Amino acid sequence: MTTWVPDDDGHADLGDHDSFANGAPYNTFARLRREAPCHWSEFTHGAGYWSITRHADIDRMIRDTQTFSSARGIRMEDQSYEEYLARRTFQEVDGAEHRKVRMKVTRAFSPRVVAGFEPQIRELCGPILDRALAMGTFDATYEIARELPMRMLGQILGLPDEDLPWLVEKGDALMANSDPDFTDHVVDRLDTDAYRLMPFNSPAGAELYEYAREMMDKKNARGDTDGILHLVLQPDENGETISEAEFRNFFCLLVAAGNDTTRYSIAAGMQALARQEGLLAQMQSGEVWDTAPDEIVRWASPATYFRRTAMRDVEVHGKQIREGDKVLYWFISANRDEEMFDDPYRLDFTRKPNRQLGWGQGGPHVCLGMHLARLEVRVLFQELTKRIRGIEPAGEAAFVRSNFVNGIKRMPVTVSLQ
Repeated sequence: MTTWVPDDDGHADLGDHDSFANGAPYNTFARLRREAPCHWSEFTHGAGYWSITRHADIDRMIRDTQTFSSARGIRMEDQSYEEYLARRTFQEVDGAEHRKVRMKVTRAFSPRVVAGFEPQIRELCGPILDRALAMGTFDATYEIARELPMRMLGQILGLPDEDLPWLVEKGDALMANSDPDFTDHVVDRLDTDAYRLMPFNSPAGAELYEYAREMMDKKNARGDTDGILHLVLQPDENGETISEAEFRNFFCLLVAAGNDTTRYSIAAGMQALARQEGLLAQMQSGEVWDTAPDEIVRWASPATYFRRTAMRDVEVHGKQIREGDKVLYWFISANRDEEMFDDPYRLDFTRKPNRQLGWGQGGPHVCLGMHLARLEVRVLFQELTKRIRGIEPAGEAAFVRSNFVNGIKRMPVTVSLQ
C-alpha cells in the first residue's frame, strides 16, 4: 500500500476550499512547480494572488520581509485596514513590532524549557492511548490525535480540564472556518460581515476572547502570575503593554494553532503507519526518533500556505509582481518538491537532511511552538508503537475542507496489540 496517490487533474482552483476537501491537489502543485513556479490566479472572493510553489523560492523569499511583508494579513482573503488591525497577531507584523511580542513568550517555548515537558507529555499519552487502543477499531484523529495537544495546551495555559473540549471546538471554528463540520458560519458560504473585526472573521473569536478575559481576571484575583499569558501581559523594557485586542488575538492564536498543527501531524503520521508498509518497523527499531518527527511534519504540512504582500515591484521567474500584490508561499507544495526531496510521496523516517518547511522555517515568523510540537509527535509515536503489533485503515479518511489547514478530520483504523 502507498500512503497517498494524488488524483486531481492538475488544474485545481487553489482558491477554492472544495479543491482540498478530498485531500490536497498535489498534481496541481507538481504541474505549477514544473511549468509556472510563480503563477497568477484570479480569486472569486477578492483580488487575485501569486502562487510560489518551489522549495528553493519559498526558502529564499520568506527571509526577505522587507520585500514580502506579513503586515497585510497571512491568509488569501482580502481585508480592509480596519479589519487587519482588529484581527492581527504577532504573526501578521514584521520587524520590531513582531519581536516585541515574540520575545516575551519565546523563553516559554525554548528548547530547554520544552525538553522539561517530556515526562508530562509521556504521562498524558499513556491513558489516551490505552483507552483508544482498547477499542480495537476507532477514529484515530478524534480519539488520539485530538486528545494529546488539547490536554497539553490546557496544562501549559493552566486551564481546567473540563474547559478543554469547548476550547478546541472554538479553535476549530476559527482555523477551519471554511468547513461546515466545524462551524455554522462557513466563511465562503454565508455573510460573515458581522464578525469582520473578530479573529478569522468568526463569532468563535468573540467567545474565546470573553473566556480569556474572565480567566485572567480570576488568575489576577488569586495572585497567580504563572504561565504564558501572564508573560505576554507584562510591560516591556519601555513600559509598554500589549493592547486588549492584541491579547485577544494572541489567545485565539494559541488555542487554534497550538492544537491544530500537532493534531493534524499526528493524524497524518498514523495514516502513514496504517498505509505504508515498513514504517511501523522503522519506528519500532528505535533508531529514527531524531528524524521521524520532521518527516511526519513534512508529510502532514498542516499549514498549507502563508500569504505575504509585496512591498515593492519585484520580478520572480520572469513574472512582474507589483507592489500590493498578494503572494502565497505554498508550504505543502515545497514539502513535495522533487528537487529537494527524493521520492517525496513516500515517507522515510530516516530522511536526513530534511529541510521541510512545515514550521515556516527560514524567516522570523518560524513557528513559536515548533519544539513542543516536535516533542509531542515523538513521544506520542514512541508510546503508540511500543503498544501495537499492527495498524490498518478501517475506512476512508475525511479531510478538512480548507485550503489553509491541511488536516485529516476523521480516520478510522483498526489496531492489533502487542
